[in-house]
Amino acid sequence: MATLETVGLGLVISLSLAGCEAPLNLEGVEAEKQKQVRRTDQLQGIAANATTLVVVGSDGIVLTSPVHELYWNRHKLDGAPALIDVAACPDQSFVALSIDKTTWFSSDNGSTWQPKPLSTHEDVLDLTCAPDNSVWVVGSFSTVLHSTDKGESWNEATLNEDVMLTGIQFVDQDTVFISGEFGLVSRSDDAGMSWNMPEMIPNDFYTHAAYFTSATEGWVGGLSGQILYTEDGGASWHKQLTPTESPIYGFYSNAETLFAFGDHSTLLRFNGQDWAAVNSHGRPVYLRDAVQLPSGELLLAGGSGSLFPLAIQSTSSGK
Repeated sequence: MATLETVGLGLVISLSLAGCEAPLNLEGVEAEKQKQVRRTDQLQGIAANATTLVVVGSDGIVLTSPVHELYWNRHKLDGAPALIDVAACPDQSFVALSIDKTTWFSSDNGSTWQPKPLSTHEDVLDLTCAPDNSVWVVGSFSTVLHSTDKGESWNEATLNEDVMLTGIQFVDQDTVFISGEFGLVSRSDDAGMSWNMPEMIPNDFYTHAAYFTSATEGWVGGLSGQILYTEDGGASWHKQLTPTESPIYGFYSNAETLFAFGDHSTLLRFNGQDWAAVNSHGRPVYLRDAVQLPSGELLLAGGSGSLFPLAIQSTSSGK
């Protein structure tokens, strides 16, 4: 049985140890909260019009900056929706997509946003703005939605395939590609009003990203650093060599060079036949989107608040 003396000694030691603890320092937390771009931001999409850059991410985060000088302003949408994509339209407006089946429209360079719910029961994953300023969204059960009145009404169609569509791209005003899981690729030659019979990439290829330069030529990226190339509109695909095992999440092309980016700060440049690694000097986080700045630098956006310009050298991206 403990004596009164031993109990008292233990209490004194406990109080002494407690007195040695450092006071909780929240200065670092408060300093992080004052930043416009934070380590907790999971950035998902970036777009630019003639004057403004817009970046979107988790928790309703919208970052805006002038195109010609990177000075970020932080906004947060009501309800903190998980934003997964953003696009700039030819009329200089922006449209964003959140995972809760809502599109968000901005006509003042990202300062304010108007929510427009999608009239679908399907999950949604990607959007784009067409040359005629119509907005297009794709999702589960090979669903394609589009609006010609800034989200006031939506037209919904499906390929009747139990497939999650992961991407949609207008090559020109008439040619559109959609792509998704199980290797599905389909093309429209009438601005999305009808779709060709889907082609399937072999081995149930899961397409994280696709990029087409014409009705016949394109690339898709997927797991384990895989990039495939087609020159016949998806009828056949050829594997191209990459120096990574990381998933490929997107492509970006400027006037001269085609880039691919993905997990673990992966950034690749197409050299005409295969792909070469580019040192992004970034933390080992995912890179989700990119756009070229007027300075010629490539602005990359991704996980843990990754948002940085990278100097790139010009090179030809021919086949």
